This record gives sequence, structure tokens and C-alpha cells, in this order.
Amino acid sequence: MSLSFKLDAKKTAVIFIEFQNEFTSEGGKLYDAVKPSLEHFNTLENAAKLLKKARASRCKVIHCPISFEQGHEEIGNRPYGILKGVKDGEAFTAGTWNADFIDSMKPEKNEFIVKGKVGLDSFHNTNLDSILRRNAVEEVVLCGFLANCCVESTMRTAYENGYNVYTVKDACAATSVEEQDNCFEHNFGMFSVPTTTEETISSIKVGGLLANRNFGIYEKEATDDSTVVEFEVDANNTTETQWA
Repeated sequence: MSLSFKLDAKKTAVIFIEFQNEFTSEGGKLYDAVKPSLEHFNTLENAAKLLKKARASRCKVIHCPISFEQGHEEIGNRPYGILKGVKDGEAFTAGTWNADFIDSMKPEKNEFIVKGKVGLDSFHNTNLDSILRRNAVEEVVLCGFLANCCVESTMRTAYENGYNVYTVKDACAATSVEEQDNCFEHNFGMFSVPTTTEETISSIKVGGLLANRNFGIYEKEATDDSTVVEFEVDANNTTETQWA
């Protein structure tokens, strides 16, 4: 990565786009298409790790699913492009297992679920921008499906709306490894800071709170508000070791 950065957890939202069974689970209609990318980048493992860190650090956690009513009339009668494939395949039908979140990424209490997404851009006709602005979010971290479709569409609008945008390559997936590599190499650097799961996790600054290596929270003041000091506590909770 070419830029180093720190993320203030109080001003940061991590947005998880379409971690739904249709993409993420065997039996999903689009699972086979993204499976090579999932396996190559360890997408689901990395996304779960990022979600765990975001929760522990008290970032805003936002889940952004897509779904359509039976018949997919939201797409219209003359669809083309990627949404034609969604309609023809009856993908992401509301109320079905296919449209549900994968178990490892299910929302918890006090996390946001974006409403109204029936297209590619997570901002278009949804409450996402309202959620971000009402919660004083300045930094937006993106991951999910597809890297060169909904993630990129969302990233471009977030950039245009004035947010500082970070896109996590190895917590995304596409319909091929080559497509995912290409969009990060050629497109994403124009509208976001391309980054990785480990870089993002290490960048999150909790302010006056300290996060341990297992992502637990300790009510303890940092000596320098511009840095994060993290501690590892042993199994008996008796030893603190500074590690960051």
C-alpha cells in the first residue's frame, strides 16, 4: 500500500456489502462464480476478522444487503447488464435463504442494516448516507461483493460525497481473480485508498480506549491520543504486554 493511515473508530464506519448466502454459501446461485476469488483472497475469513475488530473497536458497523420481491419487478421489464442476470436467475429473493446473511456475518444488536438496495450503488435510493451523516462518520471502509460492481459503485459515490474511503481488497470477491486484481490496480486508487484486512485492522485508533490483541476493550486512557497502544492479556488476565 502506498499510503499509511489511521482510522479514528469514533468517526469510522465499516460497510459489509452483500455478505449473503447467494454469494457466500454453497448452494447460492452465484457461489460458484465467486468461489475462485473467495478461496484465493480468503475473503470470508478476512471479512469475519475485520468485523470482529470493528465491533470491538466500536466503529459503526453497517450491513448492506440487496434483495428483491418475488418477480423482481424492481428491476423493470427491460433489464440488461448484470441486473438482467439477477432477474432471470431470480437471485436474492426477499425472505429466502439465498438473500439471508451468511451465519458468520449476521448483524448484531445496534448494528445498521441498510434499507432499500435494489441496485449496484449502496447509496442509491437507500438510507446509507443518512446513517453515515447522522452518526458523524468521516471514514468509510468498504468490503464485499462484487469488487468491480457494487463495491466499486458504492466507493465512487462515497468519494463524491466527501467521505474518506478505504477499500479492503482481500475482504472482497469478484467473478474472477483477474477481475478483482484489475479493478484494484487500475480503478480503486482513483477513488479510495486500496488496502488489506491486516492494514485496516492495524490502522484503527480507539482513542481513549485500548483494544487487546483478541480485540477486547479496556477502559484505560491512552498516553498519546494520536497513537494506539494495545495490550495482550494472558489467559489468567494477570499480565499485560505492550505489543503495538
